[in-house]
Amino acid sequence: MAVRMLVDRLETAGRLDQVGEPLQRGVQAVLRGRVRDALHGVWLGHPLHPALVQVPVGAWLSAAVVDGIPGTHRAGTVLTGLGTAGAIPAALAGLNDWASLSREQRRTGLVHASANLAAIGLYTGSLIARLTGNHRLGRRLAYAGLASASLGAYLGGHLSYRQAAAVNQAEPFLRQIPEGWQDLCARDALADGQPLKARIGDVPVLVTRTESGVTAMIAHCGHQTGPLAEGELVTVDGADCLVCPWHGSTFRLADGAVLTGPAATDQPLLRTREIGGRIQASLP
Repeated sequence: MAVRMLVDRLETAGRLDQVGEPLQRGVQAVLRGRVRDALHGVWLGHPLHPALVQVPVGAWLSAAVVDGIPGTHRAGTVLTGLGTAGAIPAALAGLNDWASLSREQRRTGLVHASANLAAIGLYTGSLIARLTGNHRLGRRLAYAGLASASLGAYLGGHLSYRQAAAVNQAEPFLRQIPEGWQDLCARDALADGQPLKARIGDVPVLVTRTESGVTAMIAHCGHQTGPLAEGELVTVDGADCLVCPWHGSTFRLADGAVLTGPAATDQPLLRTREIGGRIQASLP
């Protein structure tokens, strides 16, 4: 309980902003466009960072095991080097994701990144020690690095499961929609290219009529719940798309696919039909 309370306090640690805000601006200035989207995992359909961390975590844990077995110096060195090399792209993707988070999430993320950076430094020292023949020091540094990486992993879990960082925050709205077809609006209320905000119970739904038909999408952006009803309709590669007004994530209306980040997951869509001049929607 004490550890949980301490970690929760990171969210209100305003002093971290003195480092975090300049760093965020720097990351956003450097990582832009297609590079930013690639690191977010737009092409993958979910954040890239969790997939990339499997390489350093797996290699470092394996190194910890073989370091306890006599005569495995070479294997320990190879695994330490593999994990350290794999940590670089994982850290870059994580830094890119971090820069798009809310202020409270960034505070926790800054400590998460610091712990992982310390782990990379310790494992780098371990690799140097091993390559120069000091395997005893290399093992000690590696175990210290594993402890630091474990702290970083704990904070990463806190970010994902306690603070809901980098998860699709629109998806839970689907759980609130009853089964079956639900009434949204009159078809005549829809003007071409003008999104209309309707509701199914407490769930806000954005209804849009374009040349390709009528679409119904959860009205809160999955990235940080931005108001998509205030977004701009654009055409990307001949497809009608909606741009979130908060952070610029772009979603294709036909299928909800994310085309540009920082969102890394698709925006939830509902099925639609017209009955008696009324637009209805149901769960996918």
